[in-house]
Parts: sequence; structure tokens; C-alpha cells
Amino acid sequence: MKIIVIIGPTGTGKTELSIALAKKMNAEIINADATQVYKEVNIGVAKITEEQKQGIPHHMMDIVSIKDDYTVMDYQRSARKILDKLISENKNVIIVGGTGFYIKALLYDYKFAPEKEKLNYDDKTNEELKRRVDEIFPQNDIHVNNRKRLERFLSHYDVTGEIIKSTEGKNKALYDFVLIGLTAPREELYNHLNKRVEIMMCDGLCEEVKNLYHAGLTKAENFIGYKEFTKYYKGEQNIIECMEETKKNSRKYAKRQYTWFLNQFEGVNWFQVDYKHFTNTIKKVSTFLDTL
Repeated sequence: MKIIVIIGPTGTGKTELSIALAKKMNAEIINADATQVYKEVNIGVAKITEEQKQGIPHHMMDIVSIKDDYTVMDYQRSARKILDKLISENKNVIIVGGTGFYIKALLYDYKFAPEKEKLNYDDKTNEELKRRVDEIFPQNDIHVNNRKRLERFLSHYDVTGEIIKSTEGKNKALYDFVLIGLTAPREELYNHLNKRVEIMMCDGLCEEVKNLYHAGLTKAENFIGYKEFTKYYKGEQNIIECMEETKKNSRKYAKRQYTWFLNQFEGVNWFQVDYKHFTNTIKKVSTFLDTL
């Protein structure tokens, strides 16, 4: 029984590699992408289709509505149940996704302090919340734009008087797994991401965003592609401007992902993607895994 974890920036072929390896290993796949747990978003999050799954069981995908509150703690709880069940059945498992925090919470001793009460900080700006968090715990790694974590930190502190220590075991693995990382030269990756946005438009991204917008499902505006094209339906930008902004934000997101993976994961076996002949990438990874 093996657990293979595939990480890397968006657009590096993680999904295609996971399918190829799952077929070879007779494995089941656990999704670790925070956007793909939602049922209503598909094209803009590059969600795998039923045809592309080729009959391979996929878990932790399309499990909640975008209208529901869903946290990394919810993911940790549900995904671990599935992973433990597959392990008990001696099944090979492939975990794939670009949300490093989900992977960290699933596989490492990542503990979350329970919230006894949630306080309201609607009257505070992100900058005000961040300043207070920094005063309480200067060593924190919470970004000023991550309002959810800022509020959670302060809510827990104001209710209990204690600091959330969710990262104490962040580097202590609870499972035996192999980390496979996919990367690409920056120019090649950026060109690929630009083309992918254009393909998404041809596949119906604008219509998908329109339907979500008119249905009032505003949480989708937190996702790249959806937040940019929503501006078109609000009359704030034209289609070309929305497309170019989506490309730009996709490139920035890929850069942030890569930096996060480099800083947060040890022992990653990195492979450079061959976009022209992706089968070469699959062969290299497969050959490497055969040596383990």
C-alpha cells in the first residue's frame, strides 16, 4: 500500500499525472483543492470531468454547496476518515491538489483549537485586525488579506485568553507518504496558464460565472476567474479586461503556491513538466516511484 501526494502550482498537470498513476497503481484519488469541494464551480477551477476520471474513484470532490460554510477543519475531519478507510482496505492512495494547507492539515499533526464562541469583527478593517494579532503574537504567519484566519485567531483569544497554536505539529507527519512536486520554467508555466484561461472561456466560463452571479452565489467571487468575470456582469469591465486580469491573477497565484510549497514541505521530489510531451513527465515520475 502506497500513499502518493502530488503537489505543485496550478497548471502543472497534477490532475493528468494523478490519473496516469492511479491507473497504473490501481489507486483511488483524494482531492486536496479547496475550490473543488464545491458542487457549483467547475470550469473556472479546472475540475476534472467524469469522462476524464476514467472510472477511477475520486473523494472529497463536489461534497458541499458553495452556499455552505466549509473550513479546513471540516476537510481534515472528512478526508482523514476516507484516507484511514482506504488504508485499512490496503488500497493505494493518491492525494492531489494545489491547496497546501489542506494537504498539511490532512497528513500532518495539524491541530485546531475548538472555538467556544465566535465574535463579530465586522467593524474592523483587515489592517486593524492584523495589527492586533501582531501585538498579541508577533511570530504569527497570518497574511493581512486572510480575514478568516485573523478573525478566528482573535475570536479564540478574546474568548479563552489563549493563543491558537494550530501549527505546533505542522511538520510532524502522521502517515507514510511520498511527495511528488511538479514545476516548470516560469515563462513556460505562465504561457500555459494564459492559454488555459482562453480555453476556459471557450468551454463556457463566462456562462458559468453569469449563472453563479444571477443566483447570488457570491462566495464564488473569492475564486480566480469568477471574481474577475463577475466584474463584467456588474458592468465594471469588458470581457477582454476580465480575461487579462484572470491571466495575471492566475500567474500570481501560481507563484505564491510554489513559494508556499517550497517553504512548507520537506522532502519533495520535484519533476519539471514537459508540456509538449507530458507522457515524458509521467514516465519519469512512474520510474522514480518504481524504485521505492
